[in-house]
Amino acid sequence: MFDEIRQTFDRLDVCINNAGLSHNSPLLTGKPSEWRNTLDVNVMALCICTQLAVKLMQEKGIDDGQIIHISSIGGHRIGTVGQHGLHFYCASKFMVRALTDGLRNELKALKSHIRIASVSPGIVQTEILSTYLKNDPIRKPSDLYGAMKALQPEDIADSVIHILSAPPHVEVHDVILRPYEQAT
Repeated sequence: MFDEIRQTFDRLDVCINNAGLSHNSPLLTGKPSEWRNTLDVNVMALCICTQLAVKLMQEKGIDDGQIIHISSIGGHRIGTVGQHGLHFYCASKFMVRALTDGLRNELKALKSHIRIASVSPGIVQTEILSTYLKNDPIRKPSDLYGAMKALQPEDIADSVIHILSAPPHVEVHDVILRPYEQAT
């Protein structure tokens, strides 16, 4: 993908890492293959894309680029009783928080002006619940989305635009947003 970006556009100014998944895979009974899949998508892919994006920005002399990680409110809190299947997902999003701060430190040590931010939404109406609930014989994504007005992808896009529109002397660290009716 980054070779195609290099060949087609010859530069990269913004990288938005927007991939994530969750399996209903508790720590005591979950499948390691599902944990690995979550780790590969939520953490490893983010790290690899970020590394390649910064490398391309540096190659092209882009010193005012922007990296934005789409994370989760799950990176700020652990699921409650009855949400055991979310613990590994939340751990992966805690890692995204740590990696975002670590990257910010590394870029500053290089005297780079590439900014790093994250967006941490609560429940968003996407296909993530289909993966999470795939083996649940009772609950369906429509049940959870029907319980409250979930955030829409456009809400997340608006937060990304907010980050991108910040003046060069402003670095947005983390935007946390959730549906009004979502308690935690």
